[in-house]
Amino acid sequence: MDESSASARMNQYEKGKHTPDISTLKAIADELGVPLSYFFCEDEISAELVVNLNKLSQTDKQKVLDMTAQLIDESSDDSSSKAC
Repeated sequence: MDESSASARMNQYEKGKHTPDISTLKAIADELGVPLSYFFCEDEISAELVVNLNKLSQTDKQKVLDMTAQLIDESSDDSSSKAC
């Protein structure tokens, strides 16, 4: 695809006139250096987390997963103790 038609197509995506298919979205993500899931984040913090997670090794991703599970457990424990 030549640059002028790519620019017009991107403009239509940005304006919501057209929606890219998954393979096009994956190509855009690859070009931008972000994971495909980046485009499905509902807020900036989630998007930043997805980008950062994508840069980690599998081992470090597991550590982050474990840490978030621990935070959730602690948060629910705090909520339960306050309700009593």
